[in-house]
Amino acid sequence: MNRSHAVIQLLTIVLLTVAPAFGQSSDRLPVTDAEKIADALRAGPAFITKEATLLDWPTTPGGEYRLLRKGSNEWSCLPAIPGYTHDEPACFDPVFLRWMEDSLAGRTPQIDRIGISYMYVGAWQSKDGSSAHAFHVGPHLMIVSPHQDDFQGFNRDPSNGMPYVAHLPHHTELYLVMPARQWDE
Repeated sequence: MNRSHAVIQLLTIVLLTVAPAFGQSSDRLPVTDAEKIADALRAGPAFITKEATLLDWPTTPGGEYRLLRKGSNEWSCLPAIPGYTHDEPACFDPVFLRWMEDSLAGRTPQIDRIGISYMYVGAWQSKDGSSAHAFHVGPHLMIVSPHQDDFQGFNRDPSNGMPYVAHLPHHTELYLVMPARQWDE
């Protein structure tokens, strides 16, 4: 009896820990600082988000990122990008964050090595490059490289479960997406 109680407690802890990370996101974007912090904390694994710096997106392209919480590791997590249709928070290492900053400011990204990002809540991608055929990609990792040629031979279809390349809206620089699972699994 003691052992089964311990197993049930362990399963409950695991479910309560993992469910928020993989729970389906709403299309309501966070507005208050508290909502933005909670959203950013859903973007990656706890061992990263626990000590990550939490930032808010700039109000203008190329503007300053606002500090929501100072962290002690090299990761930065941000809530959903304002103006996007869906809630898509992410955690970035310093290289990937620089790539995002440059891209969203309208500059060609200037990075000198590989960068990594987590998106535990998933993201919406187009299957054919248009906005009319959105596909919900499940939790995934992303990689950027200073060598765009590295990505040219990769799949571009997010719906087949394979790693694929994509680009930010209105940009051409590619990043590699490695799904952890499909959204509906």
